[in-house]
Amino acid sequence: MRPWHAIAWSAGMVGAVVTGTAVSLASHSSRIAAQRRNGAEDDPYQGEGLGRAEPDRRSTVAADDGVPLAVQEVHPADGGEAELTVVLVHGYSLDSRCWHFQRRDLPRLSDPKVRLVLYDQRSHGRSGHSRRANCTVEQLGRDLDAVLRATARRGPVVLAGHSMGGMAIMALAEQRPELFRERIAGVALLSTSAGQVGARGLPKPWLSKNNPLTRTMGVLAQWQPSLVESARRSGSHVAWNVVRRLAFGDRDVDTALVDLTDDMIASTTVETVTDFLDTLGSHDRTAALAGLRHSEVLVLGGDADRLIPFSHSETIAEQLPDAELARVEGAGHMAILERAEPVTERLSELVRRVARDERAEGTAEKVSGS
Repeated sequence: MRPWHAIAWSAGMVGAVVTGTAVSLASHSSRIAAQRRNGAEDDPYQGEGLGRAEPDRRSTVAADDGVPLAVQEVHPADGGEAELTVVLVHGYSLDSRCWHFQRRDLPRLSDPKVRLVLYDQRSHGRSGHSRRANCTVEQLGRDLDAVLRATARRGPVVLAGHSMGGMAIMALAEQRPELFRERIAGVALLSTSAGQVGARGLPKPWLSKNNPLTRTMGVLAQWQPSLVESARRSGSHVAWNVVRRLAFGDRDVDTALVDLTDDMIASTTVETVTDFLDTLGSHDRTAALAGLRHSEVLVLGGDADRLIPFSHSETIAEQLPDAELARVEGAGHMAILERAEPVTERLSELVRRVARDERAEGTAEKVSGS
């Protein structure tokens, strides 16, 4: 991987400042811009309002260290009372917009009726900025706990986490395993890892704590943030191409999906990107997976994921023999966008299983109490 490829993904700094070949890069950027324009003409999502869906309710939840977390709620599409709550937890350098298709389709379920809760992780999306010391997977687990206490006080809950969002769920299982016995009836771990991400997934140079590239980016982001962001914007077309290559399995993926992903990454500050690198590199929650054994579990990954390969999903499933393991053919790391239909169907099946289990348990309790 060339250095500027790594920079484009981990910090977005691309261009002549880095490569020293301004003419060549400008030509490359122009070709990519043309590809984006051509793709936009055939955009199948033009009427979709991709990433712009409005929730039924917005609120702010204070994390235990005071960081405000931006929360959205979506009610069942046809009205009525929801039978359960599904909480969607997004990944690294993204925001809640990545769940566009799942937030569109899951509330349309009629059996059971579903209420969605989505939130932006700290320092991402609309949520408040976090101190670097609190940009950890452990803190993300506590943030998820705060969101649950504020928005899902009653009824069964299904947690679905993509990438770093799945890691947050594992951290919560480590911190509060009783929740998974009493409240959290289902868990979906999507395109994520229980540990050693740099060993079998994201290339080690990007996540190493001693990597001079990411360390330099972090220092620059703190010292001259405006300079770093300016350099990032100057190479936006090249960064877009890197996102397409690394986040998606299909080179012919619709440009609108790449645009949305690129916009989420570009909206995440370089400082935030570097603040979370240490925790991703040291994340290891294999032991915490035992806390999920009381829940219905779906483990899903794309077999063309270049960032967290499918082997990570297989490793999680080995620790949870009763879990469903799903392989999404041809999908990259952004399977929730790239192969939204099969991913959402798997999530819907998980929700239906949870509802059946809850109904059966309720019936058994009535019989035993009669």
